[in-house]
Amino acid sequence: MKKWLSNGLVIFMFFLVWLLISSLVNTPLLVPSPTKVLSAFIELIGSTTSNEAIFHTFFRLLLASTSSFIIGVIGGLLSGFSPFMKAILHPIATVFRTIPVVSIIVIVLILLGMRFTPYVITFLMLFPISYQATYEGMIRIDSELIDVYHLDDHHPIRMIRYCILPLIAGYLKTALLQSAGLGIKVLVMAEYLAQTPRSIGYQLYLEKVFLRYDFVFAWTLLLIVLALLFEFAIHQSKQWLEKKPISDNLFK
Repeated sequence: MKKWLSNGLVIFMFFLVWLLISSLVNTPLLVPSPTKVLSAFIELIGSTTSNEAIFHTFFRLLLASTSSFIIGVIGGLLSGFSPFMKAILHPIATVFRTIPVVSIIVIVLILLGMRFTPYVITFLMLFPISYQATYEGMIRIDSELIDVYHLDDHHPIRMIRYCILPLIAGYLKTALLQSAGLGIKVLVMAEYLAQTPRSIGYQLYLEKVFLRYDFVFAWTLLLIVLALLFEFAIHQSKQWLEKKPISDNLFK
């Protein structure tokens, strides 16, 4: 209850500051009022074009984030088991984690064109998160727990499923939550620069070109709402990642 009240108070203060700035500037073209943005927001929700853009953007996000998470977890597990794989994958993850997003978007856009750029960019930006989280979880597992599991079962797949994954579940959950927010930002930026048809990024580009800044604000508000819903969905579907008592998993 306190968390909801705190969040509500922050949102209320934000809108007060926004209303104050809008009144002081008194130029709707630069800083549209909350009422104009709310009107534009409602119009976006009821627009077929907007809904189509939202659907395609989130389809790209789901595909890119899911594939990056799965491959990142597999890569982290391999690096945790094998120093050789760590020597190969660690530099790759480090490069993608440190390279400027705009630079890699331009490079991929030149090589692959507008159709595949949003998928590839989102994958490359999210892969290091799940990879690093998995690897960090692996190196922090108490080796005695692995030895105890080996006394009961030597099958590597079952060991990963029933022993390792439950032990690193907290790291994986954090990676998912980080990927949710970052994925939306990176994907929409890539769509904007690539001008990908039927996308939120392209709609933002059009609103900027036609100086409809109230719709730019409305799209931004909508993205915040969608990101919160995405994170809420992760929280609600995290049961398979929740850390169970070790005794329940070691001898399943």
